Amino acid sequence: MAAGRRLSERQRRRIAARRDERSGQERSGVIIGHFGRQLEVEDASGKVVRCHARANLPQVVTGDRVSWTPDKAEGGVVTGLEPRRNEFGRADTSARFRPIAANIDCVLTMFATVPETEMSVVDRYLVAIENLGLECLLVLNKIDLPPANPRLLARMAAIYRELELELFELSALTGAGVNALAERLQGLTAVVVGQSGVGKSSLLNRLGKQSLAEVGELDAWRSGGRHTTTAARLFHLPGFDLIDSPGVREFSLGHLEPSEVVEGFVELRSLAEHCKFRDCSHRVEPGCAVLAAAENGAISGERLRSYTRIVDSLQQA
Repeated sequence: MAAGRRLSERQRRRIAARRDERSGQERSGVIIGHFGRQLEVEDASGKVVRCHARANLPQVVTGDRVSWTPDKAEGGVVTGLEPRRNEFGRADTSARFRPIAANIDCVLTMFATVPETEMSVVDRYLVAIENLGLECLLVLNKIDLPPANPRLLARMAAIYRELELELFELSALTGAGVNALAERLQGLTAVVVGQSGVGKSSLLNRLGKQSLAEVGELDAWRSGGRHTTTAARLFHLPGFDLIDSPGVREFSLGHLEPSEVVEGFVELRSLAEHCKFRDCSHRVEPGCAVLAAAENGAISGERLRSYTRIVDSLQQA
């Protein structure tokens, strides 16, 4: 239609009638799969419909509650996005926050006996979870295998338990310890995150008691994992829902400032308020309450080093 052209009364009535027709067909649903421009929407009856999102909508993610309208090709169009209760995500390559999942109750942060996991890798997830005000459950997988670094793994487990974080030790391969995690998740919607190769898809299949997700073989020579999950997807498991997220080599926090990173370290943030300087880096400054606590053993030196490594990575990005 040419710019400035006025609609006739007949055209206005026709447009209004189509709008009313669409409104009458509009339904509610939940995004259970996100594959580029294609979305899988589950309606109230459990039927799954492949849809695409209306162009003017904000980014839609797995777990979002939406309104959608069927089309003539047995698909549909997502027309509206309901307010999110919460969201979980990470920074993209432009250091902007990118949501991965929405409307969740907790985040399962997985690491494994192999490949070896540095504390700063797990702490990246903990920082993101804490800054978003979400609950974290730690999951140590592959306890049936000898740890790549037994001393480091034992120290990490001890530190996280001292911080009163829930830590579940299990084997997705043998099933050991899996029932305890399943019982903890009853009635919840959780998203599982972690580096490639830690066994997220294997755990999903074990919890679901069937093959739900593709599992990649572990590259023994590199002690790394083959990336198998390419899009976040929600699965209905016995008594709870689990969103499987893509594995990453490094979970980016590029959207955060150093002051927000320290907020993610629960034992450091209260100490940081008592530092002599407001912009204290917690490295060499006199009157640093964090350094004093590390020196007298009130906090772990490993966690402080993890904090500085994460801050350094943000400044180098």
